[in-house]
Amino acid sequence: MSSFPKSTVLGYPRIGPRRELKRALESYWGGRSTRAELDQVGAELRARTWRRLAELGLEGLPSNTFSLYDQVLDTAVLLGAVPSRYRDAGDPYFAMARGTEGLAPLRMTKWFDTNYHYIVPEIGPETVFKLDASKPLGEVREARALGYETRPVVVGPVTFLLLGSALERLDEVLGCYEELLSALAAEGVAWVQLDEPALVGDRTPEELAAVRSAYERLGALSARPALFVASYFGDLGESLPALAGTPVEALGLDLVRGAVPGTDLTGKTVVAGVVSGRDVWRTSPERALAALGAVRAAHVVVSTSCSLQHVPYTVADEPDLDPELKGRLAFAEEKVAEVVALAGADFRGAAPAGPSVALPGPVVREERGPYAVRAAAQAEHLRLPALPITTIGSFPQTGELRAARAAVAAGTLPQADYERQVEAEIERAIRVQERLGLDVLVHGEPERNDMVQYFAEHLDGFAVTRNGWVQSYGSRCTRPPILHGDVSRPEPITVRWATYAQSLTDRPVKGMLTGPVTIVAWSFVRDDLPLRDVVFQVADAVGEEVRDLEAAGVSIIQVDEPALRELLPLRRAGQADYLEWAVAAYRRATSGASDRTQIHTHLCYSDADQILAAIDGLDADVTTIESARSGARILSAVSTFGRGLGPGVYDIHSPRVPSEGEVEGLLRRTVEVLPVERVWVNPDCGLKTRTYEEVEASLANVVAATRRLRAELGA
Repeated sequence: MSSFPKSTVLGYPRIGPRRELKRALESYWGGRSTRAELDQVGAELRARTWRRLAELGLEGLPSNTFSLYDQVLDTAVLLGAVPSRYRDAGDPYFAMARGTEGLAPLRMTKWFDTNYHYIVPEIGPETVFKLDASKPLGEVREARALGYETRPVVVGPVTFLLLGSALERLDEVLGCYEELLSALAAEGVAWVQLDEPALVGDRTPEELAAVRSAYERLGALSARPALFVASYFGDLGESLPALAGTPVEALGLDLVRGAVPGTDLTGKTVVAGVVSGRDVWRTSPERALAALGAVRAAHVVVSTSCSLQHVPYTVADEPDLDPELKGRLAFAEEKVAEVVALAGADFRGAAPAGPSVALPGPVVREERGPYAVRAAAQAEHLRLPALPITTIGSFPQTGELRAARAAVAAGTLPQADYERQVEAEIERAIRVQERLGLDVLVHGEPERNDMVQYFAEHLDGFAVTRNGWVQSYGSRCTRPPILHGDVSRPEPITVRWATYAQSLTDRPVKGMLTGPVTIVAWSFVRDDLPLRDVVFQVADAVGEEVRDLEAAGVSIIQVDEPALRELLPLRRAGQADYLEWAVAAYRRATSGASDRTQIHTHLCYSDADQILAAIDGLDADVTTIESARSGARILSAVSTFGRGLGPGVYDIHSPRVPSEGEVEGLLRRTVEVLPVERVWVNPDCGLKTRTYEEVEASLANVVAATRRLRAELGA
């Protein structure tokens, strides 16, 4: 059996340095190109990745980390876990991811504590697991034809089944993994990587027994590659001895978010993740070498803490960044270079790094009255009907608008002309909402490129990139800002556009803000302060904006926190402390509003049912929350929710238009568990990624269904 290479990464960005995959996907989905053309773009991106990693000196090259949509969805296809209703769709893979006109997509949620979204496997009694190894085998052959030997990467059996809530099917799934390992061995593959990030969370004794059983069985296979089980996003904890006692040859440990284990692993190879795959800061050589030197193992390999899919491609593509800041940064290519350099260093006997220091968080200012008092004041002031209809904030970003924004950046369109175009888009959104019959309007956010980047561009302490794209899901990419210094707000950010929109209509228009936790969660954040201190700095800036909007006459202000669940620590021991300061930060940002001003918040695609007490603790008057995409599962947990709630009735991440009957069915389920006077009607999320044609048809059905139910209920 060959030894593990001295340096590797657990994965690499796959969207292309200029978002080539995004453009190819959207061209294919729009019928402008063929599947063969899409696959060709994928092959070119894979070849580029292997070539560049080899040029940088990396020894262990991964394969099967590329995906046309999502690696968990790829694993479902690998194992045959394709629900029968999708098998006759023209393209079952994308039907599961995006749905079709008559078929809803599978549920989507966040990948552990990241902003990457994965497709949740649907595993039922009728699921028959059957291996289709064409993708991992095809990529091994593809790389070999280019002169590269690779290590296939596959989501591990325990994590896959835990994500699909079907661990009882482990024996069946392991049969597929045995077939896969045998096929890879026959192909001459030396090592295979099985990703088990679920093992860094709290696991029950039964789940730990499943871990041992799975890897004892796979390890006992006579003809197989060497097994590398990779964990990331934290400590393996009690899962480490469970894995260490099995025949797996290598274990991957996240030594950035986790500590060096005290367990003696002298019989194993340890792939030590000492270069962070989650941030953009250069690695401290002293800290990394100390961690490497402290590992007790037969062989220590230098690696990233997790896949580099969570960071942009290269700092070299950022000519606009301040040179001093740029010198502190490392994106994917620079992190690979750090891995290679550390692998060539002598890390025996390195001095241990000092502990980090946690500081107490600021105290929240309690200024708003009790909810019952606020609700009465708002009802008198706003005079809204029962089941008020609204949207989450953004309206479609047209190609013309994106082109105008690019022209301003390039200096070919005067700022005044651009602002007139933004005003025209705002008026378009307002008129559409009035015509359709919505009750609380939004201005559509045409001036915003992204709900976090827009605020970062207007706050001190942030920098934004030109090409720092990171995949969020499918073809959706974001450019996370870089939060590198103390945060402050030089001047109002949103007041001009909110007041302009309100001047166009007699109906209330929401002021739209992104909350402090989400701004920080979706940025690359300085590492020299405790995270909660950074969040409170941002909360103070958001609070100033809330007060200015209210002073300008805006009566409803939405402060979104879709990342509240995302930052929740994976282990229970740290969750209460996080939720306490995260909720305090939100209340700090909104506490200056008067009782008559209605504060909304929004959460989506993040298993929010697990933190409902914290959501209630935000003390927002109305919470809109994703529900349609996940089959209204949130409704089973909200019967005691004590304030306004809008479980989504329209899944905006699919191009399909929901029927009136679908919407009405979701609304009926909602009013069965919540008092009508507290129910709001809204989509799951913002409408930025949809077309006006899709949006108008969908919202028309939402309004029609709501009016029918209002009439029936006499509301």
